[in-house]
Amino acid sequence: MTREELGKAIYESCNIKGEFLLRSGKTATEYFDKYLFEANPIILAAVAEHITPRLPSKVDRLAGLEMGGIPIATAISLQTRIPTLFIRKAAKPYGTCKIAEGGDFEGTELVIIEDVVTSGGAVIEAVSVLREQGAIVNHVICVIDREDSGGKNLENIGLIFSPLFTKSELEKHAGVL
Repeated sequence: MTREELGKAIYESCNIKGEFLLRSGKTATEYFDKYLFEANPIILAAVAEHITPRLPSKVDRLAGLEMGGIPIATAISLQTRIPTLFIRKAAKPYGTCKIAEGGDFEGTELVIIEDVVTSGGAVIEAVSVLREQGAIVNHVICVIDREDSGGKNLENIGLIFSPLFTKSELEKHAGVL
């Protein structure tokens, strides 16, 4: 699937209109229901194929953020054989009480994998905890950048932000611009 075909497929499969409260607290009239494209194996495989060349040369593990980043990180892992961590929003209060599942990560170079970035808040929170626990985190890759403040906010904490698509690019590929 070409990049343009993928952009169109993502937009057509998951762009919905209405009134939506975003994680950032903002209200939007357009929403990207990422689970709709993540549940489609053809689109998910193409997403992984197109993200793989964006990975930095030095990466020990992928870190998929709960929930939407997990299937994307897993799909990339299947292509690249790079191990994956599953990052929770908060450490579970029982069992191992971990924030990250999938193995030890202290001293390892992680690449954060996320589905949609608006303000970057979820990524910033996860990176803070991962760094406190000894991870090296310098890169964030997402599928959709809503073109809000997220990219700038991530760069402000020293992260290299690489979206596969911006909202505008998806609209262009879908022919709605």
